[in-house]
Amino acid sequence: MKKLKIAFLCIYSHPSIDGVWSRVSNLSKLLVEKGHEVGIFSTNKIKSLNQLSCNFEEYEKIKIHRFKPYFSYGENIKFWDPTKEIIKFNPDVIIAEVYRHPHTHLALKTARKLKIPCVLVTHAPFVEPELRSKVGNIIASLYDKYIGPRTLEKFSKIVSITRWEEPYLKKLGISKRRLDYIPNGISKEFFKTKIKKGKDLMFLGRISPIKNLEILIKSLSIVKKAIPKIKLRIIGPAEPAYKQKLVLLIKNLDLEKNISFLPAIFDIKKKIQALDQAKIFILPSKREAMPISLIEAMSRARIVMSSNNKGSAEIIQDKKNGFIYPQEDYNQLARIIIKCLDAKNNKKIRKIELAARRTALKFKWEEIFTRFLSILLSLKSSNKHNN
Repeated sequence: MKKLKIAFLCIYSHPSIDGVWSRVSNLSKLLVEKGHEVGIFSTNKIKSLNQLSCNFEEYEKIKIHRFKPYFSYGENIKFWDPTKEIIKFNPDVIIAEVYRHPHTHLALKTARKLKIPCVLVTHAPFVEPELRSKVGNIIASLYDKYIGPRTLEKFSKIVSITRWEEPYLKKLGISKRRLDYIPNGISKEFFKTKIKKGKDLMFLGRISPIKNLEILIKSLSIVKKAIPKIKLRIIGPAEPAYKQKLVLLIKNLDLEKNISFLPAIFDIKKKIQALDQAKIFILPSKREAMPISLIEAMSRARIVMSSNNKGSAEIIQDKKNGFIYPQEDYNQLARIIIKCLDAKNNKKIRKIELAARRTALKFKWEEIFTRFLSILLSLKSSNKHNN
């Protein structure tokens, strides 16, 4: 097999807690294991931690080059220029992460200079209007109308991580021939250790407004009436102002003995241990592109519950491998929790847990990686013939 040099462009890198970085990190590790060389080009910001990273780091044989942004708008729009370092790295393929982001244009420009293929991984940025600011909606609308279609046609390949975003991409002029579906995945470690029975409820992820944790907390106040000793663990990095709001809500609902906050978990083995302590995993988000934490919970045969956001609805078949409830309906969520914890439903629930496990098996990184590498090799081969 021909060995490749691959450059990834993404906003955040190690040790950020970020879905995009999780994807890049896992694919990079597998590439390195197969003898390929990987360079990551990101900002020096660490997502979910108010810290900066060093300018260069070799992390698990992956070379990470970081740059200070010269302009930022919000959490995810950042301008930085890694062009010189990418040219010095001299990759065979450039992979740019997330549609509409400024660095994707830099990726295209650099790929043209080097006369190599450039791939865009979209990451499902098609948010419902009510979840964006007015300014954000205007920018997205103008970009999709005047810039997006012309930019997308310049990429050698477009990769979607979900099926639900494909109609949006086709509307922007992407043909089936140029579009590939390669979802995010989870580590094989989630399938290696023996599954244990859990007994409490948990949320695992960023503690931020988009996760809509108020709904989960309000549902618990109803569950508590039926199950007084119910416990919920909320695990993850927290935005201080939002966490304070949740703490006040918990106090007002008299749930201080029922809910605990725990810090973010970075180690996979510790994450598996945390998941195995839970019987039910709940994801109340307003939006999810493709929720990895949900698939991780399913891999451990947990009962999973989620709001009817697009990402979760693509993975969960209601009452078959998990449960879906209307986004703001905490009463419905409470009813589902109580029903699942009722011993007389154990047989039905066990079938759902096993179905969740089978669903998660489809998302092992090793299987996804094979398709991903096949695309990169074909692009290099095609580029060699064209040049």
